[in-house]
Amino acid sequence: MRCKGIVKGYGEGYAIATAQPINLLSIDSNGIVNDSAHILNGKSIAGRVLIFPNAIGSSVGAYRLYAAKVNSKAPNAVVCSKADIITASACAISNIPLVECHEFDMLMELCSKRDVIATVDATNALITLRMEEMR
Repeated sequence: MRCKGIVKGYGEGYAIATAQPINLLSIDSNGIVNDSAHILNGKSIAGRVLIFPNAIGSSVGAYRLYAAKVNSKAPNAVVCSKADIITASACAISNIPLVECHEFDMLMELCSKRDVIATVDATNALITLRMEEMR
C-alpha cells in the first residue's frame, strides 16, 4: 500500500489495529494500553505495528510513548489514517516511523481477518502486509 511518510524510518512487527482513537496518556512505560473504555485495554503495543486513526487528548501523551521507547516497549512503527500533532510529535521524539494510510478502512479490514505482519517503510512511503491464518 502506498502511504505518506511523516517520520522517516523502517519498522516491522505484528499489527495491532483499532478503529478507535487512542489517548497516548493511557499507554504506560511498559507499552500497555490502560484505558478501560478502549478496545485495546490491557494489550501491549511493544514491538508491534500500531494502527489507529489518530490520537486524542493532551500533547503530554507524546512523552508517554517516549517513555515506552526508553524502556524498549514502544511500537516498531505507527500507521494512522490522519497523523495529528500529538502522534507526529510522539513518533518524532521517540524515533518511531510514522505514516498516514489513506486506505485505512481497507487496512483495518485486512488486519481484522488474520494475524498480519506489517512492514512500514516511512522513508519510501510504503506499507507491506504478510498474512497468516488466525491462531
